Amino acid sequence: MKFLQVDSLDLLNSVFEWDCGGEARMTGRVEAYSCKSAGSDKKLFKHMENKYNVVMSGSLSPPDDHLPIVSPFGRLDESAPRKTFFYLLSTLNAAFPDNDFSDVRPDQFSKQPSVDMVINSVNTTLFNLGNDFIVNKYRMWDILDELVGLTECDVYSYSADVDDDPMVEEGYIWSMNYFFFNRKLKRMVFFSVNSSMKEDQGDNDNDDDNDDDDDDMYAGSMDQDEPRHQLVIGDMEV
Repeated sequence: MKFLQVDSLDLLNSVFEWDCGGEARMTGRVEAYSCKSAGSDKKLFKHMENKYNVVMSGSLSPPDDHLPIVSPFGRLDESAPRKTFFYLLSTLNAAFPDNDFSDVRPDQFSKQPSVDMVINSVNTTLFNLGNDFIVNKYRMWDILDELVGLTECDVYSYSADVDDDPMVEEGYIWSMNYFFFNRKLKRMVFFSVNSSMKEDQGDNDNDDDNDDDDDDMYAGSMDQDEPRHQLVIGDMEV
């Protein structure tokens, strides 16, 4: 996938971070990609073909019985659905270059019923989290429509596996991730909002640990005959 430098997206991303109160901070990103192969994309494509053991007849004979044939993109023994899956993984690899998403499962993606439903869902989430300006002031959906023609897009969501996923890092709470894919333009827009613990939260935890150490030192210096008070602390193109 080829990253597309778009000034209007740069402006969006420069303001797409905010504090929604409590212990969490929100970070958003919107990026555009062209479905053109790079060297790493070709390696991923070969990996996927080998993984799903596509034979010359076009049938699929997975070496692992747990590998699905039917996916949110269609049957993976067919070229077009398999290529869609490839585009999505390539986009994740391009968006997070320090990570490898080649073994992400197809069932971590879902095809959304309509673009309008996705827009309403994203707007509701952003507004409830105290960020309406990215939509109203910066006209995010108008910008995306100019880039990929939203009504002509297939939209897929991606759910990170909190137990084993390259996207899940220290402090991760949740994320929402959408891919707006225009097949005719061979262009992808990746939209993501991530919720994570504030960086200074860990410092507060360390302070609490130090306070506990101080309490232990104080308790140890007390006379053994004195009573102690117990403290109870109660949440492509290939």
